[in-house]
Amino acid sequence: MAPSAIETAPQASEPESSIPPPKLYPPREAHFEKFIEPQPDGYRKAVSRGPDRAAIVIDNGSSATRAGWSFEDTPRLNLVPIFSKYRDRKIGKTYSFVGQDVYSDTTARGHVRNAFEAGSGIVSNWDVMESILDYVFIKMGIDGANGGVDIPIVMTEAVANLPYSRKSMTEIIFECYSAPSLAYGVDSLFSYDYNKGKTGLVVSSSHSSTHVIPVLNGKAILTQATRLNWGGSQSAEYLLKLIRLKYPTYPGKINSSQTEYMVRDHCYLSKNYDEELSRYLDWTGLEDRDHVIQYPYTEEVVVQKSEEELARIAEKRKESGRRLQEQAAKMRLEKLIRKEQELDYYRDLQGRLANESKKEIKRILDTEDFKDEAALERMIKDLDKSIRKARTKDVGGPEIEEEVEEPDYSLLDTPDDQLDEAGVKQKRHQRLMKSNNEARARAKAEKEKEKAKIAEEQRLDEEKRENDLEGWLQERRNARAELVQKMKDRERLKADLGNRKSLASQIRMKSIANLASDNPTKKRRRGGDDDTFGANDDDWGVYRQIATGEGSDDEEEEDLGVTLKTLEADLLKYDPEFTDQHTLDAQTDWTKSLVHAFLRGPRPFDLKSQQEAHQIHLNVERIRVPEVIFQPSIAGLDQAGIIEIAADILTTRLNGVGNQRDFLKDIFLTGGSSMFRNFDERLRDGLRAQLPADSPLMIRRANDPILDAWKGAAKWAGSSSWKTATVTREEYMEKGAEYIKVGSLLPGKI
Repeated sequence: MAPSAIETAPQASEPESSIPPPKLYPPREAHFEKFIEPQPDGYRKAVSRGPDRAAIVIDNGSSATRAGWSFEDTPRLNLVPIFSKYRDRKIGKTYSFVGQDVYSDTTARGHVRNAFEAGSGIVSNWDVMESILDYVFIKMGIDGANGGVDIPIVMTEAVANLPYSRKSMTEIIFECYSAPSLAYGVDSLFSYDYNKGKTGLVVSSSHSSTHVIPVLNGKAILTQATRLNWGGSQSAEYLLKLIRLKYPTYPGKINSSQTEYMVRDHCYLSKNYDEELSRYLDWTGLEDRDHVIQYPYTEEVVVQKSEEELARIAEKRKESGRRLQEQAAKMRLEKLIRKEQELDYYRDLQGRLANESKKEIKRILDTEDFKDEAALERMIKDLDKSIRKARTKDVGGPEIEEEVEEPDYSLLDTPDDQLDEAGVKQKRHQRLMKSNNEARARAKAEKEKEKAKIAEEQRLDEEKRENDLEGWLQERRNARAELVQKMKDRERLKADLGNRKSLASQIRMKSIANLASDNPTKKRRRGGDDDTFGANDDDWGVYRQIATGEGSDDEEEEDLGVTLKTLEADLLKYDPEFTDQHTLDAQTDWTKSLVHAFLRGPRPFDLKSQQEAHQIHLNVERIRVPEVIFQPSIAGLDQAGIIEIAADILTTRLNGVGNQRDFLKDIFLTGGSSMFRNFDERLRDGLRAQLPADSPLMIRRANDPILDAWKGAAKWAGSSSWKTATVTREEYMEKGAEYIKVGSLLPGKI
């Protein structure tokens, strides 16, 4: 962790251009490690030591079951309390797997069952629990008479364990395994006893929950113990929910086992959560605070061609282009020859018509599909012009200017009765030509008028800018704000159209259904049931509304963008307070985007990269997930935080119970979740604010918060208090499974 993540937070600034590539962390999850051979040597030692000096110690936790011998320093077995069983129908065999062995078989992974109820330390599946105990006793090499267990057993359990759960466990131990004796103890109290605790406050944050237990002179005051329903498993599930919300279209597969390792490896408690959270996504130092988890991916392989291959391909393209040019030139030449032949033919035809009668001329023109001699003349002129243009294009030279003929409207004033049929047709043609020329003249005049209007508006705008600069700038600011809001509304509408449950999508579907209905709700004109959709120009807007949503035409969007850039250019030029950082492009730039920093960190994101698409960026989650134990409301948990719970026990509930200062001198932390960095500092700072100023506050952590519970139980086994608290098989047979004893030390006070 870089100093910027834990010390004084830096000021926000732009990301550096030379950010090093990210350090990629592979996803970790539970996996099969190795096959465990049975170890009978420990059993032989236990038999030689006798039943009073040896016991089987089982730390029956919801995250791991640890088992070993009381005369050894560490447990021999450490397995996950899960079980899988399936039958292979092809070969007719049934396979069973316990603990990490489940991950050695692909089929077994799909049949996993846990011995404990989710989110609690209470055993709920006794078939799985019995299989786990079978596995433990087999691997420890226990070979008692008739297949039973002839060594005393010491087992840990959760605080305030349900009587039914303890009764079921007792029955299994005595009935299934014929154990000589059994004793229970609370894991956190075993850890406190192992670390030489006498009077203090035990804070145990484990896999399934967090407990605060006051202890006085080696006796746990369980009537004042308090449980917070938050531990390592809840943290992993919470992180999994946050990741799924953060990356709803993530292509990889994420499970709770992977998030458990993420919580352990990447999360920590902030010394000042609110202050650090407010600056966590600042660009300065974000590359250190942002941890990138790289999941497996398959990158598209792009074959890079050598320079010789690229040169060869370019030469092929040039050769192909030359061939196409030659073919085009050949086709143009053939076309030119055909046109010249046609021109010679029509000129010859025109010369022959000079010596023919009118009747013969009409017959010849009808044969050649010409209305009159004028049509033949136009054809000759068009061919001649086309031939000259083609020759000029091939040979080069200046372009031929078209001759503009003056329009002839001489027949418009002549009455129709004075004209023959050909003259009437020519008069109609002249009237049409005159209408077209007048329409073009009007359009040209309107265009000139529009140009003059725009020039006048620009003149008035410049005059207003010179006379009232502040008012002119305010108009520009307001217009820009309206445009930006309109563009945002349009983007929001597009997003809503992608959601079939949104109001925009519902309106769209109603429009489609109305158009497809035999009896649409749209008003129709009189005259029957004929569809008149489109008679009104507003009807055609429905198609745009159905296709892309109302008011979201692409051309209009482009116009809005151009107008916005024009307004921003004016503000940049004349408004000293408006800088490049205030433009829409700068605000939508990824280097200024808080969402980009949250999702992708301080580096650009390549949409085409499969590697980056399979990355998870952990930043604010690193402090948000562990913070829940101090502020449960973050995760929607309706409970007080650990500081409020501990302060209430110390200041209110323990009044009149011993000396309060003795409890403050030894606040003991144990359990895997208490290993978060800064856990003890946060607890110390929080409690100091709740206690009197002169209170002696001392907080310490267990030497091994995970294994000290088992070590404490191993230390307790064989002591006088253990002999007092243990329940023998004879006592079980006589008094039943509900019978328990109370020992003299804190582990027996259950």
